[in-house]
Amino acid sequence: MKKILIIAAFCMALVACNNKSSEESLADSPSTGADTGTAEASKAVDFADMKYMDIGKRGLQQLANADVDGWMSSFADNAVYLWSAGDSLAGKQAITNYWKDRRNNVIDSINFTNDIWLPVKVNQPQRGPDMPGVWLMGWYQFNAKYKNGKKVSGWIHADMHFNDKDQIDRTVMYLDRAPINAALGKK
Repeated sequence: MKKILIIAAFCMALVACNNKSSEESLADSPSTGADTGTAEASKAVDFADMKYMDIGKRGLQQLANADVDGWMSSFADNAVYLWSAGDSLAGKQAITNYWKDRRNNVIDSINFTNDIWLPVKVNQPQRGPDMPGVWLMGWYQFNAKYKNGKKVSGWIHADMHFNDKDQIDRTVMYLDRAPINAALGKK
């Protein structure tokens, strides 16, 4: 819990650091080649519409209810699902197949609690693989019971990127899979 709060505070500090006055923002920001004439265009990050938070919450509830098709209706056909350990799935169908198998054959029940959501619009990526556009960052606790009777609880941090049709086209999930693998008898 302490780690989650530290991460949330760090993210809020990042957003706050980008809330310079209009003149400072314009003076400090590199030219993007598009002059809209407003200071808003030069902000690196803004808060995004809370509708993205609703999409995230609804998705967790659908997954908890084993409604994988309902959850996947929020995903784009070319979506990519990445885990912090480096595993990944590419394409809505591959993601759907994975979660249907997981939810129907591995997970008996799962619920999500203590969720925190932060929707942001990245106007100017900082560096590396981050993409401009709307991102929803979520932190939440999970409690899972597996078909073999084992139970696991833990914390997840998930980042979801939305395309211009408000569909999730990239998810990055950060969690410690070691307790899950131990409960399932995997090495």
